[in-house]
Amino acid sequence: MKIYIPILLIIIMVNACNSPQQKAENNTENNFERFRNVVFIIGDDHSTKVLGAYGNKIVKTPNLDEMAKNGVLFSHAYVNSPVCSPSRQSMITGKYPHASGVSLLSTPFPEEQISIADYLTPLGYKTAIIGKNHFNSSSNHGFENKIQKKDYLDFIKTNPPRKPADEIKSRPKWKPFKDPANIWLNADALPSTYYDEEDVGTFYAKKAIEFIQSNQNDRFCLWLGFEEPHSPFNFPIEYANKYNPENMPLPSGSQEDDRWIPEVFKDLTDEEKKGIISSYYTSVEYLDKNVGLVLNALEKAGLKESTLVIYVGDHGYLLNDHKRFEKHMMWEEAVKAPLIIQGGKALGEGKIQSELTEFVDLFPTIIEALGEKPLNNIHGKSLVPLLTEKTDKHRDYVFSEFLPDNKAMIRTNKWKYIFSTGKNDLGMGYATGFGPAGITHHLYNVEEDPKETTNLSNNPDYQEIMQELQVKLLGIFEKTHPLAGNVPASWSIEQKFVAYCEPPEESKSEETSK
Repeated sequence: MKIYIPILLIIIMVNACNSPQQKAENNTENNFERFRNVVFIIGDDHSTKVLGAYGNKIVKTPNLDEMAKNGVLFSHAYVNSPVCSPSRQSMITGKYPHASGVSLLSTPFPEEQISIADYLTPLGYKTAIIGKNHFNSSSNHGFENKIQKKDYLDFIKTNPPRKPADEIKSRPKWKPFKDPANIWLNADALPSTYYDEEDVGTFYAKKAIEFIQSNQNDRFCLWLGFEEPHSPFNFPIEYANKYNPENMPLPSGSQEDDRWIPEVFKDLTDEEKKGIISSYYTSVEYLDKNVGLVLNALEKAGLKESTLVIYVGDHGYLLNDHKRFEKHMMWEEAVKAPLIIQGGKALGEGKIQSELTEFVDLFPTIIEALGEKPLNNIHGKSLVPLLTEKTDKHRDYVFSEFLPDNKAMIRTNKWKYIFSTGKNDLGMGYATGFGPAGITHHLYNVEEDPKETTNLSNNPDYQEIMQELQVKLLGIFEKTHPLAGNVPASWSIEQKFVAYCEPPEESKSEETSK
Protein backbone atom coordinates (compact mmCIF):
# COMPACT_ATOMS: atom_id res chain seq x y z
CA MET A 1 0.00 0.00 0.00
CA LYS A 2 2.80 2.43 0.89
CA ILE A 3 4.40 1.69 -2.48
CA TYR A 4 1.34 2.82 -4.49
CA ILE A 5 0.37 5.98 -2.59
CA PRO A 6 3.26 8.12 -3.96
CA ILE A 7 2.58 6.86 -7.48
CA LEU A 8 -1.11 7.74 -7.10
CA LEU A 9 -0.21 11.19 -5.82
CA ILE A 10 2.11 11.74 -8.77
CA ILE A 11 -0.66 10.77 -11.19
CA ILE A 12 -3.09 13.18 -9.50
CA MET A 13 -0.54 15.99 -9.58
CA VAL A 14 0.24 15.42 -13.23
CA ASN A 15 -3.46 15.46 -14.14
CA ALA A 16 -4.00 18.61 -12.09
CA CYS A 17 -1.13 20.35 -13.85
CA ASN A 18 -2.29 19.46 -17.34
CA SER A 19 -3.44 22.51 -19.28
CA PRO A 20 -7.07 22.69 -20.44
CA GLN A 21 -5.78 22.17 -23.97
CA GLN A 22 -3.94 18.99 -22.95
CA LYS A 23 -7.02 17.71 -21.13
CA ALA A 24 -9.15 18.28 -24.21
CA GLU A 25 -6.66 16.62 -26.53
CA ASN A 26 -6.36 13.59 -24.24
CA ASN A 27 -10.10 12.87 -24.32
CA THR A 28 -11.53 10.09 -26.43
CA GLU A 29 -13.34 10.71 -29.70
CA ASN A 30 -16.80 10.25 -28.19
CA ASN A 31 -16.18 12.21 -25.00
CA PHE A 32 -17.96 15.58 -25.13
CA GLU A 33 -15.24 17.17 -23.02
CA ARG A 34 -12.93 17.09 -26.01
CA PHE A 35 -14.13 20.48 -27.28
CA ARG A 36 -11.44 23.10 -26.88
CA ASN A 37 -13.42 26.13 -28.01
CA VAL A 38 -16.90 27.53 -28.42
CA VAL A 39 -18.25 29.94 -31.01
CA PHE A 40 -21.70 31.26 -30.16
CA ILE A 41 -23.46 33.09 -33.01
CA ILE A 42 -26.66 35.09 -32.62
CA GLY A 43 -29.00 36.29 -35.36
CA ASP A 44 -31.24 39.16 -34.26
CA ASP A 45 -35.01 38.56 -34.60
CA HIS A 46 -34.46 35.43 -36.69
CA SER A 47 -37.61 33.41 -37.32
CA THR A 48 -37.37 29.64 -37.73
CA LYS A 49 -39.77 30.06 -40.65
CA VAL A 50 -37.09 31.85 -42.70
CA LEU A 51 -34.31 29.28 -42.74
CA GLY A 52 -33.85 26.50 -45.26
CA ALA A 53 -32.92 23.94 -42.62
CA TYR A 54 -36.31 24.51 -40.96
CA GLY A 55 -38.20 23.88 -44.19
CA ASN A 56 -38.30 27.22 -46.01
CA LYS A 57 -38.01 26.58 -49.76
CA ILE A 58 -37.59 30.24 -50.82
CA VAL A 59 -34.85 31.78 -48.68
CA LYS A 60 -31.21 31.05 -49.54
CA THR A 61 -29.33 30.04 -46.37
CA PRO A 62 -26.72 27.53 -47.59
CA ASN A 63 -24.27 28.05 -44.72
CA LEU A 64 -26.72 27.59 -41.87
CA ASP A 65 -28.29 24.70 -43.78
CA GLU A 66 -24.86 23.10 -44.07
CA MET A 67 -24.28 23.66 -40.37
CA ALA A 68 -27.50 21.76 -39.67
CA LYS A 69 -26.35 18.94 -41.98
CA ASN A 70 -23.09 18.77 -40.01
CA GLY A 71 -24.71 18.89 -36.60
CA VAL A 72 -27.97 18.91 -34.66
CA LEU A 73 -31.04 21.04 -35.38
CA PHE A 74 -33.46 21.66 -32.49
CA SER A 75 -37.02 21.95 -33.77
CA HIS A 76 -38.60 23.03 -30.46
CA ALA A 77 -36.16 25.50 -28.89
CA TYR A 78 -37.71 28.37 -26.93
CA VAL A 79 -36.36 31.72 -25.82
CA ASN A 80 -36.93 32.82 -22.26
CA SER A 81 -38.12 36.24 -23.37
CA PRO A 82 -39.24 37.54 -26.78
CA VAL A 83 -37.22 40.75 -26.49
CA CYS A 84 -33.51 41.32 -27.10
CA SER A 85 -31.81 42.30 -23.84
CA PRO A 86 -33.60 39.85 -21.50
CA SER A 87 -33.21 36.99 -23.97
CA ARG A 88 -29.50 37.58 -24.54
CA GLN A 89 -28.62 37.98 -20.89
CA SER A 90 -30.58 34.86 -19.95
CA MET A 91 -28.47 32.94 -22.47
CA ILE A 92 -25.21 34.43 -21.26
CA THR A 93 -26.00 33.67 -17.58
CA GLY A 94 -28.15 30.54 -17.75
CA LYS A 95 -30.79 32.33 -15.66
CA TYR A 96 -34.36 33.35 -16.37
CA PRO A 97 -34.74 37.08 -17.09
CA HIS A 98 -36.43 37.78 -13.76
CA ALA A 99 -33.31 36.38 -12.04
CA SER A 100 -30.61 37.63 -14.43
CA GLY A 101 -31.35 41.23 -13.48
CA VAL A 102 -32.52 42.07 -17.00
CA SER A 103 -36.22 41.78 -17.84
CA LEU A 104 -36.58 45.08 -19.73
CA LEU A 105 -35.00 46.20 -22.99
CA SER A 106 -32.95 49.10 -21.58
CA THR A 107 -31.84 47.57 -18.26
CA PRO A 108 -28.04 47.55 -17.81
CA PHE A 109 -26.71 44.03 -17.33
CA PRO A 110 -25.78 43.92 -13.59
CA GLU A 111 -22.10 43.56 -12.76
CA GLU A 112 -22.80 40.99 -10.04
CA GLN A 113 -24.20 38.49 -12.52
CA ILE A 114 -21.79 35.81 -13.75
CA SER A 115 -21.58 35.70 -17.52
CA ILE A 116 -20.08 32.89 -19.56
CA ALA A 117 -16.93 35.01 -19.93
CA ASP A 118 -16.75 35.75 -16.18
CA TYR A 119 -16.61 31.99 -15.77
CA LEU A 120 -14.23 31.04 -18.59
CA THR A 121 -11.71 33.90 -18.71
CA PRO A 122 -10.16 33.07 -15.30
CA LEU A 123 -9.78 29.46 -16.50
CA GLY A 124 -7.41 30.59 -19.25
CA TYR A 125 -9.81 30.92 -22.18
CA LYS A 126 -9.36 33.81 -24.60
CA THR A 127 -12.71 35.55 -24.76
CA ALA A 128 -14.34 38.09 -27.06
CA ILE A 129 -17.79 39.50 -27.66
CA ILE A 130 -18.25 40.98 -31.11
CA GLY A 131 -21.28 42.81 -32.47
CA LYS A 132 -24.58 43.37 -30.73
CA ASN A 133 -24.47 42.65 -26.99
CA HIS A 134 -27.29 44.65 -25.32
CA PHE A 135 -25.22 45.11 -22.16
CA ASN A 136 -26.61 48.66 -22.02
CA SER A 137 -23.40 49.77 -20.31
CA SER A 138 -19.67 50.15 -20.94
CA SER A 139 -18.83 46.95 -19.03
CA ASN A 140 -17.15 44.00 -20.76
CA HIS A 141 -18.69 41.48 -18.32
CA GLY A 142 -15.61 39.27 -18.28
CA PHE A 143 -14.82 39.38 -22.00
CA GLU A 144 -11.23 40.35 -22.70
CA ASN A 145 -12.21 41.89 -26.02
CA LYS A 146 -15.39 43.78 -26.93
CA ILE A 147 -16.10 45.06 -30.43
CA GLN A 148 -19.43 46.75 -31.07
CA LYS A 149 -21.26 49.27 -33.27
CA LYS A 150 -19.12 52.25 -32.28
CA ASP A 151 -16.04 50.35 -33.47
CA TYR A 152 -17.71 49.81 -36.82
CA LEU A 153 -18.56 53.52 -37.07
CA ASP A 154 -14.92 54.37 -36.28
CA PHE A 155 -13.89 51.96 -39.03
CA ILE A 156 -16.16 53.72 -41.52
CA LYS A 157 -14.72 57.11 -40.54
CA THR A 158 -11.14 56.00 -41.09
CA ASN A 159 -11.97 53.88 -44.15
CA PRO A 160 -14.42 55.97 -46.21
CA PRO A 161 -16.69 53.60 -48.15
CA ARG A 162 -17.22 53.67 -51.89
CA LYS A 163 -19.92 56.05 -53.00
CA PRO A 164 -22.89 54.23 -54.58
CA ALA A 165 -23.86 55.10 -58.13
CA ASP A 166 -26.41 57.91 -58.38
CA GLU A 167 -29.14 55.60 -59.67
CA ILE A 168 -28.92 53.33 -56.61
CA LYS A 169 -31.64 54.14 -54.12
CA SER A 170 -30.90 53.26 -50.48
CA ARG A 171 -33.15 53.16 -47.47
CA PRO A 172 -33.42 56.25 -45.23
CA LYS A 173 -32.11 56.51 -41.69
CA TRP A 174 -33.96 54.12 -39.39
CA LYS A 175 -36.52 56.06 -37.32
CA PRO A 176 -38.94 53.53 -35.83
CA PHE A 177 -42.32 54.90 -34.75
CA LYS A 178 -41.37 58.37 -36.02
CA ASP A 179 -41.67 57.36 -39.66
CA PRO A 180 -44.67 55.34 -40.86
CA ALA A 181 -44.24 51.57 -40.41
CA ASN A 182 -43.83 50.95 -44.13
CA ILE A 183 -40.68 53.11 -44.07
CA TRP A 184 -38.95 51.89 -40.93
CA LEU A 185 -39.84 48.29 -41.80
CA ASN A 186 -38.31 48.82 -45.27
CA ALA A 187 -41.35 47.91 -47.38
CA ASP A 188 -39.52 49.21 -50.46
CA ALA A 189 -36.80 46.57 -49.89
CA LEU A 190 -34.00 49.13 -50.12
CA PRO A 191 -30.36 48.29 -49.37
CA SER A 192 -28.01 50.17 -47.07
CA THR A 193 -25.65 52.80 -48.48
CA TYR A 194 -22.74 50.34 -48.33
CA TYR A 195 -21.33 47.60 -50.48
CA ASP A 196 -20.79 44.16 -48.94
CA GLU A 197 -17.14 44.67 -48.00
CA GLU A 198 -18.01 47.79 -45.98
CA ASP A 199 -21.30 46.77 -44.38
CA VAL A 200 -21.69 46.14 -40.67
CA GLY A 201 -22.35 42.39 -40.77
CA THR A 202 -19.25 41.77 -42.87
CA PHE A 203 -17.22 43.94 -40.48
CA TYR A 204 -18.30 41.81 -37.50
CA ALA A 205 -17.57 38.58 -39.39
CA LYS A 206 -14.06 39.79 -40.27
CA LYS A 207 -13.36 40.76 -36.67
CA ALA A 208 -14.51 37.32 -35.56
CA ILE A 209 -12.16 35.72 -38.10
CA GLU A 210 -9.27 37.85 -36.83
CA PHE A 211 -9.98 36.67 -33.29
CA ILE A 212 -10.08 33.01 -34.38
CA GLN A 213 -6.82 33.31 -36.30
CA SER A 214 -5.07 35.13 -33.44
CA ASN A 215 -6.13 32.55 -30.87
CA GLN A 216 -6.14 29.30 -32.81
CA ASN A 217 -3.47 27.83 -30.53
CA ASP A 218 -5.38 28.75 -27.37
CA ARG A 219 -8.73 27.74 -25.98
CA PHE A 220 -11.30 30.44 -26.68
CA CYS A 221 -14.91 31.53 -26.31
CA LEU A 222 -16.24 33.80 -29.05
CA TRP A 223 -19.67 35.43 -28.66
CA LEU A 224 -20.75 36.91 -31.99
CA GLY A 225 -23.95 38.96 -32.34
CA PHE A 226 -25.04 40.05 -35.80
CA GLU A 227 -27.55 42.88 -36.24
CA GLU A 228 -29.40 41.09 -39.01
CA PRO A 229 -32.24 40.45 -39.67
CA HIS A 230 -33.58 42.99 -37.15
CA SER A 231 -35.51 45.87 -38.73
CA PRO A 232 -34.81 47.77 -40.93
CA PHE A 233 -33.65 44.38 -42.30
CA ASN A 234 -30.20 45.48 -43.35
CA PHE A 235 -28.43 44.19 -46.46
CA PRO A 236 -25.74 45.73 -48.71
CA ILE A 237 -26.14 47.09 -52.21
CA GLU A 238 -25.20 43.81 -53.95
CA TYR A 239 -28.17 42.08 -52.30
CA ALA A 240 -30.86 44.40 -53.67
CA ASN A 241 -33.74 42.81 -55.62
CA LYS A 242 -32.90 39.24 -54.60
CA TYR A 243 -36.50 38.45 -53.63
CA ASN A 244 -39.59 39.48 -55.54
CA PRO A 245 -42.19 40.77 -53.07
CA GLU A 246 -44.95 39.17 -55.15
CA ASN A 247 -43.52 35.74 -54.31
CA MET A 248 -43.47 36.27 -50.57
CA PRO A 249 -45.78 34.22 -48.32
CA LEU A 250 -48.32 36.33 -46.44
CA PRO A 251 -49.92 34.69 -43.38
CA SER A 252 -53.53 35.74 -42.84
CA GLY A 253 -53.93 35.30 -39.08
CA SER A 254 -57.28 34.70 -37.39
CA GLN A 255 -60.16 36.68 -35.98
CA GLU A 256 -58.78 36.29 -32.47
CA ASP A 257 -55.70 38.30 -33.49
CA ASP A 258 -57.72 41.45 -34.21
CA ARG A 259 -57.87 42.52 -30.56
CA TRP A 260 -54.07 42.60 -30.33
CA ILE A 261 -53.00 44.30 -33.58
CA PRO A 262 -50.82 47.33 -32.81
CA GLU A 263 -52.14 50.56 -34.29
CA VAL A 264 -48.79 51.19 -35.95
CA PHE A 265 -49.40 48.27 -38.35
CA LYS A 266 -53.09 48.80 -39.16
CA ASP A 267 -52.54 50.93 -42.28
CA LEU A 268 -50.08 48.58 -43.99
CA THR A 269 -51.29 47.30 -47.35
CA ASP A 270 -50.74 43.72 -48.49
CA GLU A 271 -48.24 45.03 -51.06
CA GLU A 272 -46.27 46.78 -48.31
CA LYS A 273 -46.41 43.72 -46.09
CA LYS A 274 -44.92 41.57 -48.85
CA GLY A 275 -42.23 44.19 -49.41
CA ILE A 276 -41.34 44.06 -45.71
CA ILE A 277 -41.12 40.27 -45.85
CA SER A 278 -38.89 40.38 -48.93
CA SER A 279 -36.54 42.78 -47.06
CA TYR A 280 -36.46 40.36 -44.16
CA TYR A 281 -35.61 37.41 -46.43
CA THR A 282 -32.80 39.41 -48.03
CA SER A 283 -31.36 40.35 -44.65
CA VAL A 284 -31.41 36.68 -43.61
CA GLU A 285 -29.48 35.73 -46.74
CA TYR A 286 -26.88 38.39 -45.95
CA LEU A 287 -26.65 37.10 -42.37
CA ASP A 288 -26.12 33.58 -43.67
CA LYS A 289 -23.23 34.71 -45.87
CA ASN A 290 -21.44 36.18 -42.86
CA VAL A 291 -22.05 33.10 -40.73
CA GLY A 292 -20.44 31.16 -43.57
CA LEU A 293 -17.33 33.34 -43.44
CA VAL A 294 -16.85 32.45 -39.77
CA LEU A 295 -17.52 28.74 -40.26
CA ASN A 296 -15.03 28.64 -43.15
CA ALA A 297 -12.41 30.37 -41.01
CA LEU A 298 -12.77 27.68 -38.35
CA GLU A 299 -12.31 24.97 -40.94
CA LYS A 300 -9.26 26.65 -42.51
CA ALA A 301 -7.70 26.97 -39.06
CA GLY A 302 -8.20 23.23 -38.47
CA LEU A 303 -10.62 23.90 -35.63
CA LYS A 304 -13.87 22.47 -36.99
CA GLU A 305 -13.67 19.21 -35.04
CA SER A 306 -12.52 20.77 -31.78
CA THR A 307 -14.92 23.72 -31.69
CA LEU A 308 -18.51 23.66 -30.50
CA VAL A 309 -20.49 26.06 -32.71
CA ILE A 310 -23.93 27.22 -31.60
CA TYR A 311 -26.26 29.29 -33.76
CA VAL A 312 -29.41 30.86 -32.31
CA GLY A 313 -31.90 33.60 -33.01
CA ASP A 314 -32.24 35.76 -29.90
CA HIS A 315 -35.98 35.20 -30.41
CA GLY A 316 -38.38 34.71 -33.28
CA TYR A 317 -40.20 37.28 -35.37
CA LEU A 318 -43.76 37.72 -36.62
CA LEU A 319 -43.92 38.31 -40.38
CA ASN A 320 -47.63 39.17 -40.50
CA ASP A 321 -48.19 36.09 -38.37
CA HIS A 322 -51.11 37.06 -36.15
CA LYS A 323 -51.37 40.22 -38.29
CA ARG A 324 -48.28 41.98 -36.95
CA PHE A 325 -44.57 42.60 -37.49
CA GLU A 326 -42.34 42.25 -34.39
CA LYS A 327 -42.00 39.86 -31.45
CA HIS A 328 -43.08 40.73 -27.88
CA MET A 329 -45.82 38.11 -27.80
CA MET A 330 -46.06 34.48 -26.72
CA TRP A 331 -47.15 33.03 -30.04
CA GLU A 332 -44.95 30.30 -31.45
CA GLU A 333 -43.44 32.48 -34.18
CA ALA A 334 -42.12 34.87 -31.51
CA VAL A 335 -40.90 32.54 -28.76
CA LYS A 336 -39.61 29.64 -30.85
CA ALA A 337 -36.24 30.37 -32.44
CA PRO A 338 -33.51 28.62 -34.43
CA LEU A 339 -31.02 26.50 -32.52
CA ILE A 340 -28.35 24.60 -34.43
CA ILE A 341 -25.32 23.00 -32.77
CA GLN A 342 -22.33 21.75 -34.70
CA GLY A 343 -19.55 19.77 -33.10
CA GLY A 344 -17.81 17.60 -35.67
CA LYS A 345 -17.84 13.82 -35.47
CA ALA A 346 -18.47 13.93 -31.72
CA LEU A 347 -22.09 14.94 -32.32
CA GLY A 348 -22.86 13.22 -35.58
CA GLU A 349 -24.44 14.77 -38.62
CA GLY A 350 -27.90 15.77 -39.81
CA LYS A 351 -29.76 15.05 -36.59
CA ILE A 352 -33.08 16.67 -35.71
CA GLN A 353 -33.86 16.95 -32.02
CA SER A 354 -37.54 17.59 -31.19
CA GLU A 355 -37.34 17.70 -27.40
CA LEU A 356 -38.49 20.92 -25.71
CA THR A 357 -35.47 23.07 -24.88
CA GLU A 358 -34.92 26.52 -23.41
CA PHE A 359 -32.14 28.95 -24.20
CA VAL A 360 -31.04 29.06 -20.55
CA ASP A 361 -29.88 25.51 -21.32
CA LEU A 362 -27.06 26.82 -23.50
CA PHE A 363 -24.84 28.12 -20.67
CA PRO A 364 -24.55 24.74 -18.90
CA THR A 365 -24.24 23.00 -22.27
CA ILE A 366 -21.16 25.07 -23.11
CA ILE A 367 -19.61 24.48 -19.70
CA GLU A 368 -20.07 20.72 -19.90
CA ALA A 369 -18.97 20.60 -23.54
CA LEU A 370 -15.70 22.28 -22.59
CA GLY A 371 -15.18 19.86 -19.72
CA GLU A 372 -15.43 22.45 -16.96
CA LYS A 373 -17.21 22.15 -13.63
CA PRO A 374 -20.91 23.09 -13.65
CA LEU A 375 -21.98 26.35 -12.07
CA ASN A 376 -24.55 26.30 -9.29
CA ASN A 377 -27.64 28.52 -9.05
CA ILE A 378 -28.49 28.61 -12.72
CA HIS A 379 -31.75 27.53 -14.30
CA GLY A 380 -30.51 25.87 -17.47
CA LYS A 381 -30.16 22.14 -18.00
CA SER A 382 -27.28 20.91 -20.13
CA LEU A 383 -28.14 19.57 -23.58
CA VAL A 384 -25.06 17.34 -23.64
CA PRO A 385 -26.99 14.13 -22.80
CA LEU A 386 -29.33 14.85 -25.73
CA LEU A 387 -26.47 15.73 -28.07
CA THR A 388 -24.57 12.56 -27.24
CA GLU A 389 -27.76 10.45 -27.30
CA LYS A 390 -27.34 9.30 -23.72
CA THR A 391 -30.99 10.25 -23.21
CA ASP A 392 -34.00 11.06 -25.36
CA LYS A 393 -35.73 13.15 -22.67
CA HIS A 394 -35.01 16.71 -21.61
CA ARG A 395 -37.86 18.95 -20.38
CA ASP A 396 -41.58 18.41 -19.81
CA TYR A 397 -42.28 22.10 -20.35
CA VAL A 398 -40.62 25.39 -21.23
CA PHE A 399 -40.99 28.88 -19.77
CA SER A 400 -40.89 32.38 -21.21
CA GLU A 401 -41.81 35.83 -19.94
CA PHE A 402 -42.30 39.30 -21.41
CA LEU A 403 -42.36 41.57 -18.40
CA PRO A 404 -42.66 44.88 -20.28
CA ASP A 405 -46.24 43.71 -20.86
CA ASN A 406 -46.46 41.72 -17.59
CA LYS A 407 -46.98 38.29 -19.12
CA ALA A 408 -45.60 34.79 -18.72
CA MET A 409 -45.95 31.51 -20.59
CA ILE A 410 -45.58 27.81 -19.99
CA ARG A 411 -45.67 25.30 -22.85
CA THR A 412 -45.79 21.52 -22.88
CA ASN A 413 -45.75 19.32 -25.96
CA LYS A 414 -49.52 19.69 -26.22
CA TRP A 415 -50.57 22.79 -24.31
CA LYS A 416 -49.62 26.43 -23.96
CA TYR A 417 -50.85 28.69 -21.16
CA ILE A 418 -50.24 32.46 -21.08
CA PHE A 419 -51.01 34.83 -18.22
CA SER A 420 -51.01 38.62 -18.48
CA THR A 421 -51.98 41.29 -15.96
CA GLY A 422 -53.13 43.49 -18.84
CA LYS A 423 -52.71 46.57 -16.68
CA ASN A 424 -51.53 48.60 -19.68
CA ASP A 425 -52.15 48.63 -23.39
CA LEU A 426 -49.30 46.86 -25.20
CA GLY A 427 -46.06 48.76 -24.60
CA MET A 428 -42.81 49.62 -26.38
CA GLY A 429 -44.67 51.48 -29.14
CA TYR A 430 -47.10 48.68 -30.00
CA ALA A 431 -50.28 49.96 -28.35
CA THR A 432 -53.48 48.55 -29.83
CA GLY A 433 -55.66 51.56 -29.12
CA PHE A 434 -58.15 49.38 -27.25
CA GLY A 435 -56.66 50.28 -23.87
CA PRO A 436 -55.68 47.92 -21.04
CA ALA A 437 -57.22 44.47 -21.37
CA GLY A 438 -57.09 43.60 -17.68
CA ILE A 439 -56.07 40.14 -16.49
CA THR A 440 -56.16 37.69 -19.36
CA HIS A 441 -55.65 33.96 -19.66
CA HIS A 442 -54.87 32.16 -22.92
CA LEU A 443 -54.90 28.40 -23.34
CA TYR A 444 -54.06 26.75 -26.65
CA ASN A 445 -53.92 23.15 -27.73
CA VAL A 446 -50.77 23.64 -29.82
CA GLU A 447 -50.88 20.04 -30.99
CA GLU A 448 -54.29 20.39 -32.65
CA ASP A 449 -54.23 24.18 -33.11
CA PRO A 450 -50.60 25.01 -34.03
CA LYS A 451 -51.53 28.47 -35.36
CA GLU A 452 -53.06 29.33 -31.96
CA THR A 453 -56.39 30.51 -33.29
CA THR A 454 -58.71 29.30 -30.49
CA ASN A 455 -58.33 30.39 -26.88
CA LEU A 456 -59.74 27.64 -24.66
CA SER A 457 -59.24 29.39 -21.31
CA ASN A 458 -62.96 30.11 -20.84
CA ASN A 459 -64.11 26.67 -21.94
CA PRO A 460 -65.36 24.69 -18.90
CA ASP A 461 -64.01 21.47 -20.39
CA TYR A 462 -60.40 22.70 -20.09
CA GLN A 463 -60.34 24.32 -16.65
CA GLU A 464 -58.52 21.40 -15.04
CA ILE A 465 -55.79 21.47 -17.67
CA MET A 466 -55.38 25.24 -17.26
CA GLN A 467 -55.13 24.89 -13.49
CA GLU A 468 -52.46 22.21 -13.83
CA LEU A 469 -50.42 24.51 -16.07
CA GLN A 470 -50.89 27.41 -13.67
CA VAL A 471 -49.46 25.30 -10.84
CA LYS A 472 -46.42 24.43 -12.97
CA LEU A 473 -45.91 28.08 -13.92
CA LEU A 474 -46.19 29.18 -10.32
CA GLY A 475 -43.64 26.52 -9.33
CA ILE A 476 -41.09 28.02 -11.74
CA PHE A 477 -41.53 31.48 -10.24
CA GLU A 478 -41.37 30.24 -6.66
CA LYS A 479 -38.14 28.33 -7.30
CA THR A 480 -36.32 30.98 -9.30
CA HIS A 481 -37.70 34.46 -8.65
CA PRO A 482 -35.53 36.69 -6.40
CA LEU A 483 -38.62 38.18 -4.74
CA ALA A 484 -40.39 34.89 -4.10
CA GLY A 485 -40.00 35.27 -0.34
CA ASN A 486 -41.96 38.53 -0.43
CA VAL A 487 -45.11 37.06 -1.98
CA PRO A 488 -47.63 36.02 0.73
CA ALA A 489 -48.52 32.34 0.66
CA SER A 490 -52.16 33.25 1.38
CA TRP A 491 -52.56 35.04 -1.95
CA SER A 492 -54.49 33.43 -4.78
CA ILE A 493 -52.52 32.04 -7.70
CA GLU A 494 -53.71 34.96 -9.83
CA GLN A 495 -52.48 37.49 -7.26
CA LYS A 496 -49.12 35.75 -7.17
CA PHE A 497 -48.85 35.88 -10.96
CA VAL A 498 -49.56 39.61 -10.87
CA ALA A 499 -46.65 40.07 -8.46
CA TYR A 500 -44.24 37.84 -10.37
CA CYS A 501 -45.03 39.49 -13.70
CA GLU A 502 -43.79 42.87 -12.50
CA PRO A 503 -40.24 43.64 -13.74
CA PRO A 504 -37.92 43.00 -10.75
CA GLU A 505 -35.75 45.98 -11.76
CA GLU A 506 -38.66 48.32 -11.11
CA SER A 507 -39.37 46.73 -7.73
CA LYS A 508 -35.70 47.08 -6.83
CA SER A 509 -35.69 50.73 -7.88
CA GLU A 510 -38.76 51.41 -5.75
CA GLU A 511 -37.12 49.81 -2.71
CA THR A 512 -33.92 51.86 -3.25
CA SER A 513 -35.85 55.13 -3.52
CA LYS A 514 -37.72 54.60 -0.24
